[in-house]
Amino acid sequence: MEAEHHLHGLSLTVPLMHDVLEHPETKDVELLHDNGGQNTISTASFSMTCFHGLNALSGVGILSVPYALSSGGWLSLVLLFIIAAAAFYSGLLIQKCMDMDPDIRTYPDIGNRAFGNKGRILVSVVMYIELYLVATGFLILEGDNLHNLFPNTGFEMAGIGIGGKQMFVIIVAIIILPSVWLDNLNLLSYISASGVLASVIILCSVVWTCVFDGIEFQEKGTPLNWNGIPTAVSLYAFCYCTHPVFPTLYTSMRNRRQFTNVLLLCFTLCTVSNASMAVFGYSMFGSKVESQITLNLPTDKLSSRVAIYTTLVNPVSKYALMVTPIVNVTKSWFPRQYRKRNLSLLVGTCLVISTLIVALVVPFFANLMSLVGAFLSVTGSIILPCLCHMKISGTCWRLGCGTVVSWVIILMGGAAAIVGTYTSLLQIIGHLQADDSSLLMGSSRRA
Repeated sequence: MEAEHHLHGLSLTVPLMHDVLEHPETKDVELLHDNGGQNTISTASFSMTCFHGLNALSGVGILSVPYALSSGGWLSLVLLFIIAAAAFYSGLLIQKCMDMDPDIRTYPDIGNRAFGNKGRILVSVVMYIELYLVATGFLILEGDNLHNLFPNTGFEMAGIGIGGKQMFVIIVAIIILPSVWLDNLNLLSYISASGVLASVIILCSVVWTCVFDGIEFQEKGTPLNWNGIPTAVSLYAFCYCTHPVFPTLYTSMRNRRQFTNVLLLCFTLCTVSNASMAVFGYSMFGSKVESQITLNLPTDKLSSRVAIYTTLVNPVSKYALMVTPIVNVTKSWFPRQYRKRNLSLLVGTCLVISTLIVALVVPFFANLMSLVGAFLSVTGSIILPCLCHMKISGTCWRLGCGTVVSWVIILMGGAAAIVGTYTSLLQIIGHLQADDSSLLMGSSRRA
């Protein structure tokens, strides 16, 4: 995501790469160098823009789609295609907003053009919270998969037992911390551009495990589970929370008339990939599928280890890129200290520590990503583009096909956001209460 913050008349655009061809996504993040108010030269070809778009859509969401399908049942797969279609349509609306006002360069600009400074703030806040929670999810994902590889681990400190998952989350946070201190993130940007390759490797590893490693498509599954629909919808939506990157992809294109084809190709390929992973994972493991498909794979098989290690590498490289806009906007609150190195170190360190604490307190990957998908992804990538487009175009109350479609998407998205957020919070609270109960029982037994 790209985040702009206006400070004393200056437009600060968070840096990630050193020219417009460099937008390898961090799941849903796009960060640019400050261009000093000048228009960026549009030099990206159709194929290059497709590559960046695929990277934007290729993230950790693919690990959870089998769990999403397991939650909602086979028929919930239809909802994946509906959400993909709605996200594709809202992406086209972002393009139309930018065509109506050539001064729009970023996603917050669209919010500002539609609803003034309040719109800019709303869009920015949604993006920052989403970045923060996805970065937290990275730590949980790392801890889960490392504990899956090395299950018999843990230690005790000052009479407090630290389990394997918690230990690995802490270790990963310590490993990641120096990357947050870096001034130049170009190297990490190139590494994080492997999102497409990582998704292909993981999908191929799952298929290989089925074909050659003895795990067959033997689970019939459930046709429909109404209670799990909110979770399924939320996790499906999380796979398409990339719209803040679209304005930069659009402005970077040499031939912007091809942007519609870029979106169509990217959404088609990623939806096919997500649906394939969901079907394969659910057919193999059924209701036993974990929140991350890698946790089900046999760790003694080479193909499984390739998938798990691929899953482990990407979040480590993407974490710093993910939190950079949060660091920069936090620094902008202290204009006199903005350029000082000590402030960057302090803010970056505090941010890592805070995400570590959240990851330790709420170590439930599926529930946290479900919350992100319902509350933030649906809002930022489906509802807001429709609202902003109708406001900018002045078609809010005009009867027309486009307006009707937008209002249908907004109403459906609003319902999914409310129900999904409520369900996710309820599940998180339930898990926390269960953990507290188990701790009390363990303490009473020792006593």
